[in-house]
Amino acid sequence: MPPIVGIDLGTTNSLVAILRDDRPEIIPDPVTGAALLPSAVSLLPDGSFVVGAAARQRAALHPRGGILSVKRFMGDRKSTRLNSSHRT
Repeated sequence: MPPIVGIDLGTTNSLVAILRDDRPEIIPDPVTGAALLPSAVSLLPDGSFVVGAAARQRAALHPRGGILSVKRFMGDRKSTRLNSSHRT
């Protein structure tokens, strides 16, 4: 059976878990190891993405390359284009 992933999407922080051996296992932030991940995503110049703390930190220098607190925009029928033309 394919893995089952659950996401508790919060405005500021989110929690992600995968079901393994019939038990939920929290997927920690890849940078900090914390269970709660900042609700942030950032597009890198090579087309890959970073999430959580790394995306929030990157937003200070590249604000158009990411989205923070995305839940605030849900339901607004708003689209956002991430700009990947800047260099890190």
